[in-house]
Amino acid sequence: MVTVLLLTLASACLASNLPVVDLGYELHQAISFNSSHNLYNFSNIRYAAPPLGDLRFQAPILPKQNRENIQNGSVGKICPQATPLWSADVQPAFLLSYFYNQTFSLSTNISSYGYKPAEQDPRTTEDCLCLDVVVPKNIFERAKGKAAVSRKNLAPVLVWIYGGGYVAGDKSSSDPTGLIERSRLGNSDGIVYVALNYRLGAFGWLGGDSITANGTANAALHDQRFALDWVYKNIHLFGGDATRVTVMGESAGGGSILHQITAYGGTRGAAPFQQAILQSPGWVPVISDEQQEDTLQQFLGILNVSTIEQARKLSSDKLIAANAYQVATKSQWGQFTYGPVVDGSFVPALPGQLLLRGDFDHNLNIMVGHNADEGLDFTSPDSINSTGLAIQMNSVLPNIPANVSDFISDVLYPPVYNGSYGYTDSIARTALAISDLIFQCNTDYLNRAFFNETYAYEFSIPPALHGQDVVYTFYNNQTNSSLSGVANATAAWAMQDYFTSFAQYGAPKSHLTPVFRKHGQNAQLMNIGNNTIQPMQDPTSNPRCRFWQTAPYYKPT
Repeated sequence: MVTVLLLTLASACLASNLPVVDLGYELHQAISFNSSHNLYNFSNIRYAAPPLGDLRFQAPILPKQNRENIQNGSVGKICPQATPLWSADVQPAFLLSYFYNQTFSLSTNISSYGYKPAEQDPRTTEDCLCLDVVVPKNIFERAKGKAAVSRKNLAPVLVWIYGGGYVAGDKSSSDPTGLIERSRLGNSDGIVYVALNYRLGAFGWLGGDSITANGTANAALHDQRFALDWVYKNIHLFGGDATRVTVMGESAGGGSILHQITAYGGTRGAAPFQQAILQSPGWVPVISDEQQEDTLQQFLGILNVSTIEQARKLSSDKLIAANAYQVATKSQWGQFTYGPVVDGSFVPALPGQLLLRGDFDHNLNIMVGHNADEGLDFTSPDSINSTGLAIQMNSVLPNIPANVSDFISDVLYPPVYNGSYGYTDSIARTALAISDLIFQCNTDYLNRAFFNETYAYEFSIPPALHGQDVVYTFYNNQTNSSLSGVANATAAWAMQDYFTSFAQYGAPKSHLTPVFRKHGQNAQLMNIGNNTIQPMQDPTSNPRCRFWQTAPYYKPT
């Protein structure tokens, strides 16, 4: 029987007196104890076998038993990373020119930028399917080494899935200390925090006929599911309650969670979590098998091989370099080449379509949010001109029928800049369309699918760009909050109150703000602004989102 061993570790064979957890397949020791906050950190716990060799581009499998040596996660692990050239080199300059009303003259042709391989983080490895558990000491010690622990002695669990455009990010990029501390207010014991890695870029998101015939499309979604199953089976060993798991993620993390909610069209039983917090859930929709196959063949061409089997035989260095090169040089403006695709299995259709049909796990409690200006970060400089919207829509949606493209440009987002459509210039017009398509309409789909029995918010602290809310989520009470990118510490505390109370009690609440009510039939959300936090009408509850949900832009080839 799997048990927790709370060892004194006084013997010379162990390096410290930190506790060890018996996971059955391995013994894992906490890597550190934060005495200021009384937190144990169990780092780099393996949840799946190394996805190398024949296991590349496949769904994860269980790790082999390794009980000879106690593991302590001292070797850091992040999955191979990549960054598009438009994001790293040009987008910041374009944003500054827009905010300060300056002329922008750099080329929007990605191929004109010189590619220089980035220096690789020394933690980078394909063998990256690991997770971290951070747990308050009192919660951990209540388990007392028992395999069967009374639920009253177990704490709610918050699982973080990071963002990064599905090509970058890692589990250790955000420090949960401030969030956990906030969960302990009011004599609460707090939460157990888990953060997981999943494969990125070509390693985790290949699609197309060649991969479905000899591998697994969307392998990263399977990674996440595997890790969540690990949490369900093992988190009680750390003092966490497997029946009170909230999964939370931003951007690609939120988009991944939406795919987990709609996994298999709801035909494979309940999701391995009970609640979800989705922050700016987003991805570029890819339905076409042909488009997926073209991306796969492009990757094989960079590797100078013809088949997935041949790619599996190559060294990690070659694969990592090819992935970085493809994402950097082949990603069109606002895109990352990789992300979830419709595969006919885990993703039988776009999540918005599945939510509309009722094909998802209905037995979940949902909190969802978006930022006021999600799309600007991904808007091409082509949008300086009125034709820029059509140019970028045709780039993001290569199969879009001409009549649908015309409807988007002429009716849904017409070139009318008096503010009546929500924009006053052509750049903001394109940004709104991107925001709707890729990010904020996903929140509307969820609200309506769950009959508005959801909790929704908007983050509007200027400039309210995509991703700006993450530093608020993980704010850690710095003396000078502005150094952390937080303009308003009160807003950060309120957000942390919302997230932790939702995880603990099923409803967001904070003594710093008005009552946070459900979305309801009046489509109400909580607006988190710089000067006020108050309810307002949900701007995503609009006809534009109902248009996008049916995916009218896709015409089978």
